[in-house]
Amino acid sequence: TVLPVLTYIETSALSFSIDYKHNCFLKDGKPFQYISGSIHYSRIPRYYWRDRLVKMYMTGLNAIQVYVPWNFHEAVQGVHNFTGDRDLEHFLDLANQTGLLVILRPGPYICAEWEMGGLPAWLLQKPNIILRSADTDYAQAVSNWLAVLLPKMKPWLYINGGNIISVQVENEYGSYYACDYNYMRHLRTLFRFFLGEDTVLFTTDGNTDKEMTCGTLEGLYATVDFGTDTNVTEAFSRQRRFEPRGPLVNSEFYTGWLDHWGDQHAVVDAQKVSRVLGEMLTMGANVNMYMFEGGTNFGYWNGADHDTRFRSVVTSYDYDAPLSEAGDPTEKLLAIRDVIKQFRDIPSGPMPPATPKFAYGFVTLRKVGNVSSLLNTLSPLGPVKSQHPLTFEEMKQYYGYMLYRTTLPRDLSEPTPLISPLNGVHDRAYVSVNGVFRGLLERDTALVMNITGQQGDTVDILVENMGRVNFGSKINDYKGLLSNLILGKDVLTDWKIYPLDIDGAIAARWPHSDSRKYFPTPQKEPLPGPAIYMGTLQPNGLAWDTFLKLYEWTKGQVWINGVNLGRYWPARGPQQTLYIPGPLLSTSLPNNITVLELEGAPAHLRVLFMDRPQLSVPVQ
Repeated sequence: TVLPVLTYIETSALSFSIDYKHNCFLKDGKPFQYISGSIHYSRIPRYYWRDRLVKMYMTGLNAIQVYVPWNFHEAVQGVHNFTGDRDLEHFLDLANQTGLLVILRPGPYICAEWEMGGLPAWLLQKPNIILRSADTDYAQAVSNWLAVLLPKMKPWLYINGGNIISVQVENEYGSYYACDYNYMRHLRTLFRFFLGEDTVLFTTDGNTDKEMTCGTLEGLYATVDFGTDTNVTEAFSRQRRFEPRGPLVNSEFYTGWLDHWGDQHAVVDAQKVSRVLGEMLTMGANVNMYMFEGGTNFGYWNGADHDTRFRSVVTSYDYDAPLSEAGDPTEKLLAIRDVIKQFRDIPSGPMPPATPKFAYGFVTLRKVGNVSSLLNTLSPLGPVKSQHPLTFEEMKQYYGYMLYRTTLPRDLSEPTPLISPLNGVHDRAYVSVNGVFRGLLERDTALVMNITGQQGDTVDILVENMGRVNFGSKINDYKGLLSNLILGKDVLTDWKIYPLDIDGAIAARWPHSDSRKYFPTPQKEPLPGPAIYMGTLQPNGLAWDTFLKLYEWTKGQVWINGVNLGRYWPARGPQQTLYIPGPLLSTSLPNNITVLELEGAPAHLRVLFMDRPQLSVPVQ
């Protein structure tokens, strides 16, 4: 009978709270200042989680900040996945073993340059849903999700013997047009119900009055976020206007920034980062560095912005962070560690080294076939027939690619404009007539192209979802052909719409498993248009990290051993190489490479495995 009493005394001593009198956090009754870094388990292979967490601990951090992407765990409505790379509790456990506290950010919306800001695309099946509001359909879906997630998190709260010290409600809600206090109240009720009355709940908003006004709510501690170009005193005095007492908190101190396709690669000076960090810590502020390691937007998980036009985020989320995309310590990390040393004792011992990299060299690929000739494999269920085009959401295929097929309604001897009058191509359409590539339409930038042909010719339009908008008012981002296409004076109708499960086919080892069938006669120059290529990287006994460069390839998607590495687009840049985590490679069996090239492959058909990344366009 003695034991239960002892455990009771132990846990009752655990507390984490806000001291409004002395303007600080209290951990077990003592003043506490956190120095934290953001790390996203969804962007780093599980195999490397511990390595990255140890490096963060050895830098002197005492906490990490973690987003939970709803769509990563509930891609299909009602089906939840917390296994493998999605094993959030294993990640929390590793952080706990490492000695790191956790600031949890469960959304439900997270922004994060992540597909739709973490919201599942199946929400868009309700055509008029108002996301991030008290809209009944949205609020119900959120309640259902949080009723699954938050009870899993409750045992991990610090006050319950775990390592989660605080939990963020929503994310920069003040930057969203809806400004719906009923929605924030609904969330506050849910979080309190599932996590209890004693958990520190907080909000984070941009450093403006409007954002702080719409994003904050009584009972949720208001914090700000800002980067190196901000006047620190001014930003914290704005937090003070909304929270007159309590700790100063910068929930997202930007160590770098994101890249869109077509941008210059973003860099933020290490000296600036360390100087401003020192300034905030001197004031006694609590700081989370966003990002500490960015990682990678594998597969289709990248987000996009839409200010004046649609701009998709690149595959690398390196972010110019203190730990590189591949988890390597940088000069910035060392500069940050030197600052932290002045404020707390940091663990003695060496920083774990960079993971080894290997340049496996060139591999020559061969063409499997054009996408339109492989539909039996890529669309096993066959097409859906429809008078007018259907969206990805209506077809219940939320990510990747779909093929829309129809026929020319009349002879077109003269070049005739194919137009998307309502800017309805979301996001890029690759157009072929009778198997010959004719060009492309692109959202916001290319709404018209010319085609010729005979009545009855097959028109194939492969449409790419380039990632849903993750920030701002346009997050209800439907994909596919959203409205009719017009050819000359005809509206194109009578569509066959093929959902493409390219990932499913490749995960089942296609095309390598039956590669005997694929030896099309090599052309001098590969014909342009969407096509699949394959090759193998022979094993050499090493499974080290490497970087894939698709020199002179145009745009597409790459898989290694069935795993979707993400998009490449060296023609647009800035990113030139894709990160391949070593654990994906086999030391003893041939490594299967599959490439979907959407526009045009180079005549040499070579790809190159390098031992270093190239995230910016080389200066010619």
